[in-house]
Amino acid sequence: MLITNKIPVGLLLSKTKYELLAIVAYAVAIGILDHHSHLEGITLPLTIPTLLGTALSLLLAFRINQSYERWWEARIVWGAIVNDSRTLVRQVKTFLVDENSSTAVSFAERQVAWCYALGESLRRLPHSEKVQQYVKAYENHKNMPNALLLSHSEEVRKLYQAGQINPFQQVQIDSTIARLCDAMGKCERIKNTVFPGNYSVLLHLLIYVFATLLPLGLSDYSIIMEVILTTLFAGIFFLIEKTAIFMQGPFENMPTDTPVTALANTIELNLLQMVGCTPPTVAPVTTYYQL
Repeated sequence: MLITNKIPVGLLLSKTKYELLAIVAYAVAIGILDHHSHLEGITLPLTIPTLLGTALSLLLAFRINQSYERWWEARIVWGAIVNDSRTLVRQVKTFLVDENSSTAVSFAERQVAWCYALGESLRRLPHSEKVQQYVKAYENHKNMPNALLLSHSEEVRKLYQAGQINPFQQVQIDSTIARLCDAMGKCERIKNTVFPGNYSVLLHLLIYVFATLLPLGLSDYSIIMEVILTTLFAGIFFLIEKTAIFMQGPFENMPTDTPVTALANTIELNLLQMVGCTPPTVAPVTTYYQL
């Protein structure tokens, strides 16, 4: 995921190189046919591809706006996860009667594992070392983050029964766990809600129609100029669409993801410091941080 404002040009080109090569080849073919076949005598008013380009711009604006809303919602949810994780450990640490209890450390480590497990499950990745220690205990659970939250609640119940916390404090901690569960559900909804495929097909078709009509409206120009203009305008449309496709899935283990691993690393650092444990090594800040 991208965690800095500096986006390398090579990264963008590597994700769109096949689309760009396809539109260049397509523009060359249309340009040659327009000058060396029966298409040479066909001329369209430039207003026709202009109107089509305007319609494409509106459709792409809607597409990229919806994609950004999905990405931004995912980032808001993970911002809430950071806050609620700190709140949970702070509540456990300050509410316990026995301040020297190892319970706060247990909660902190399990919450760190929950953050990593949630990010990994959303990306359909195998469990990391921080989560592996809990896998055997919950091997019958298909949803590891949900199982870890259940363990949180069970331990809160035991603390209440042991007299370590009072009923009001139990309600407070349960409310924090409930917010974490809500955040998990929101992430799963974003992950499992597919953007309508027919919209992408329509945009692809319209871009190719635009690329076909544009050279016919530029019949007074040379073939090189037609190829350049067709490639430029159609390529820009494809780049915008590709950007929207990348952003619409914030948990696909791609550079445009919501930085869940970096956020989980920050949560781990904060929580372990709160309970007096040695903090882990902070992940290096680079343009692209792979899980």
